[in-house]
Amino acid sequence: MTDEVMRRLRRIRRLAWLLDAAVRVPGTRFRLGAASLVGLFPAAGSLVLGMVSLSIVWQAWRMGVPRVLLMRMIVNVALETLVDTVPLAGDAFDTVFKANMRNVALVERYLNVGPGPWRE
Repeated sequence: MTDEVMRRLRRIRRLAWLLDAAVRVPGTRFRLGAASLVGLFPAAGSLVLGMVSLSIVWQAWRMGVPRVLLMRMIVNVALETLVDTVPLAGDAFDTVFKANMRNVALVERYLNVGPGPWRE
């Protein structure tokens, strides 16, 4: 694996962690990220988060991830974005589904690298 691919992988790991798991809910193993807060804004928040999530897919494409895997990643982002537009239920889905963390895990699996210290 090249240094460039590793640099991109570190970048998308950090972004996924920030969006999906940056803050632990006290007294639990449950984690929330910036997506949980931004998703509270009706529709516009969901669209902005969807576009940010697509940057992870873009970086995966630049790392040479196959199209079939990229399509799966896009489906993850689209599903989370669409469901997140539903008030309350969408926010709950977003905090559990964590499309960004799922997408990074798909990239890691493709590249045959471990989950890393950023994930529990």
